[in-house]
Amino acid sequence: MTTTPHRTDTLTRDALAVLQPGFPGTTAPEWLLRRIGEGLAAVGLFGRNIASPEQLSALTAQLRAERDDVLVAIDEEGGDVTRLEVRTGSSFPGNYALGSVDDTDLTRQVAAALGRRLAACGVDLNWAPSADVNSNPNNPVIGVRSFGSDPALVARHTAAYVEGLQSAGVAACTKHFPGHGDTSVDSHHALPRIDVELATLHARELLPFHSAIAMGSKSVMSAHILLPALDPDHPATLSPRILTGLLRQELGFDGLIVTDGMEMKAVAETYGIERGSVLAIAAGADAICVGGGLADEDTVLRLRDALVTAVRQGELPEERLADAAARVRALADWTRGARGAASEPGAASQEGTAPGTEIGLVAARRAVRVTPGAGPRTPLASTPYVAAFTAAANIAVGDETPWGVAAELARLFPGTRTDTYAESAPTAEVLSAAGDRRVVAVVRDAHRHPWMAQALDALLAARPDTIVVEMGLNQAPPRGALHVATLGAARVCGVAAAEAICGRR
Repeated sequence: MTTTPHRTDTLTRDALAVLQPGFPGTTAPEWLLRRIGEGLAAVGLFGRNIASPEQLSALTAQLRAERDDVLVAIDEEGGDVTRLEVRTGSSFPGNYALGSVDDTDLTRQVAAALGRRLAACGVDLNWAPSADVNSNPNNPVIGVRSFGSDPALVARHTAAYVEGLQSAGVAACTKHFPGHGDTSVDSHHALPRIDVELATLHARELLPFHSAIAMGSKSVMSAHILLPALDPDHPATLSPRILTGLLRQELGFDGLIVTDGMEMKAVAETYGIERGSVLAIAAGADAICVGGGLADEDTVLRLRDALVTAVRQGELPEERLADAAARVRALADWTRGARGAASEPGAASQEGTAPGTEIGLVAARRAVRVTPGAGPRTPLASTPYVAAFTAAANIAVGDETPWGVAAELARLFPGTRTDTYAESAPTAEVLSAAGDRRVVAVVRDAHRHPWMAQALDALLAARPDTIVVEMGLNQAPPRGALHVATLGAARVCGVAAAEAICGRR
């Protein structure tokens, strides 16, 4: 005999269904399994949850033992933003490298290969790709996460990425709607504002999202940004005009709308995560992402209770919450069906372009840009000294993921020495540490950090044979006896740079 759930039970299950929380540890805590049994329909994974592919597979199996259709999401962009390889650096270059090569088939293959890795570990929703048009090169949070500054280029590579990822049975989540590229503020810290006309937004920011939707992106992530031309009063995540009016009605998107992390200060400091979550669902969002910084049972219960209370008090229509929960379950149904389809023979594209060569390294090698200096080019032929000039990584990237070329050069030249310099890089100290070794200076977004540019100038004046490696946006003029731009700081970008430095491309 079956019984019809009480209204409150249904309401509580729907409130749990729209949450995508994080959690601590490399195994699922008991409270998380209990809430999945009560209706929690999704979880989000971060670097803290992943130690190895085998461990990740065991974790996702543990989650699905509680509920087979639970959505397991991850923030795995490849490139600089990796959770799957958070302690080693990514095996795939990021969007900027792919956009610079401008081979959509290559982008499709990279996304498919990444998708297959995720699917093999039991992950079925990826909060990627970034479809932001990087129209502001000083953007502190997007940068190499964007395919580039040309809207048409970004649009075609976003579509290719969505197609490749979803061919592996992993749902794409195109972000950050309606576009985070023209901001000078990181929404992790404060509320960014984009003051451009509506026509510019449609021609620039929205073009890649049109392409993603046309390609069938299963979900879209909203941005915590204020765009007065669209809504002067509410950030996009909390705006009915933007989520329902623009994304649903005007652009015709019928998939899952996911919020960016609700604990980010752009929303949390003004509205609080409970109030922000209620307003987001009311505005048209279907899933609340939370857990990059907040990852405990109390957060889940607070958000669940806030949604239930808002419905009971008439602040949030019950039908809107039910619709949001239904969209979450619909995506879960798609991913469950896609698991088998993506593993059929011929379902995924060829991974490499040469026997034994993974597509990520192939792509990184194609992306490298080498500019010889004024003098004759002399490849590195002996053990170098690597001076890494580093600024604090933004929260999306995190500071736990290694980057650079020192490790890769050490494989080619055992005994390679390296030191890190931040905000202060006295030339005398660098030269003293280098001794008679050739210097390889590594930077990331040198155009955004005057101290970094000054350090390079002083170093090159003293040692003109210095090799410069830029692993961020290559906006600054090339300098050095040899300038190598990797267009990203993934591990494979470091491999490709080391090969170029040594003349082994």
